[in-house]
Parts: sequence; structure tokens; C-alpha cells
Amino acid sequence: MNKSTTDQVKGAFHEAKGTIKETVGRVTNSPDIAAKGTDEKLAGKVQKKLGQIEKVLEQ
Repeated sequence: MNKSTTDQVKGAFHEAKGTIKETVGRVTNSPDIAAKGTDEKLAGKVQKKLGQIEKVLEQ
């Protein structure tokens, strides 16, 4: 698996994990966990987007 695909997969994983953390933080009324989830979700989106850009540049 090339680096661009790996970045896309890892980004999607972090995005999903961040969404779960964000939801758990809201349900348990814990703003710290919700904020960490939001940050991780955003980082996952960025990593996924970088993988997409790398894939375009490889061609």
C-alpha cells in the first residue's frame, strides 16, 4: 500500500475515532473529551485530505 492510501486510511480512522470521542464527551457532559474528539476528527480530515493530494501528485 502506498503512502497516499495509507494516509487516507489512517485519516479516516482518526476521523471516526474523533467522532466517537466527541459523542462520548457530549453524552457524559465532559467538555475536555468532546474537545479532544473534535481535535482528533479535524486532524483525521487533514490527514485524509493530504493522502488525496499525494495521490493526485503521484499521477
